[in-house]
Amino acid sequence: MHGGALSGDLYTLRTGAVVVFYNPDSACIARANRLAEVMHCVVVDNSPSVRTASEVGLSAAVSYLPNGANLGIATAINQGVASLIDAGFDAAILFDQDSEPSRQLLDGLPRLLEEALRRERVALIGPAYEDLRLGDVAPFVRFGYLKLRRIPPVGVTPIDVDFLISSGSCINLAAWQEVGPMDDALFIDFVDLEWCIRARAKGFAVLGAPELRLAHELGGEPVRVLGRLYPSHSPLRHYYLFRNAVALIKRSYVPCTWKSTELIKFPFRLAIYGLFLQPRLGHLRMALTGIWHGLIGRMGALEQH
Repeated sequence: MHGGALSGDLYTLRTGAVVVFYNPDSACIARANRLAEVMHCVVVDNSPSVRTASEVGLSAAVSYLPNGANLGIATAINQGVASLIDAGFDAAILFDQDSEPSRQLLDGLPRLLEEALRRERVALIGPAYEDLRLGDVAPFVRFGYLKLRRIPPVGVTPIDVDFLISSGSCINLAAWQEVGPMDDALFIDFVDLEWCIRARAKGFAVLGAPELRLAHELGGEPVRVLGRLYPSHSPLRHYYLFRNAVALIKRSYVPCTWKSTELIKFPFRLAIYGLFLQPRLGHLRMALTGIWHGLIGRMGALEQH
């Protein structure tokens, strides 16, 4: 097991990684093995088949937790983080299976977290992400009425933000134990946002590290609508996106600023998914089912027959 600090680093937080698998290909497995050469790595596998680490192709350095079923991103992250807490780690960096972290990122996130913790209570810190298919580095985000405030990732000073995507986020595990685990009922989509909202409500900062980057593909192949590229997803993912948005809009602790922007986006998303993605009726039907289930409180994994 690796300790917290990478060789030559100045930080003392014992930092491990959590990678969530779902039907990984050989490139995903190779990335996890490379990560395990640098720091302690827990792989939580949501693939439906049950295999050993060696059968999957993972090295002996990886701590492998197979679920034998898709229990959702929230549950998988909770399992991985619990494993790191039990092993005495101070921080956890979360990754999707297709994320390729640089050594600069792995060195920089724990160092910046430790520096920030000397000044304030911090829940997590994360990089700006770049999706080469969308052609740009995504801005950091603050909530605003009717419109999100987008903050360019420039400079070296950490930026106070309202939420970060989970992949690439470095979580202070002391804060995690106060905030609580991620919401299993959400299953996928808005899981990271909901946790950040809870953390900020408890007085913790969420920080963006503008000098760090993570290559990350958001959704499926982008679709172009009126000259602008939008991330696309499967009909099932659109079910969870709409259902969880409705579920969070109903929760009192979620800021009205975020609720207002989501309500504005609803008709535009329905139009894009229903008109520009194939199969049109499939996307529209799943989105509307998600809205209904959000309204009646049907959460967890969607049971499909």
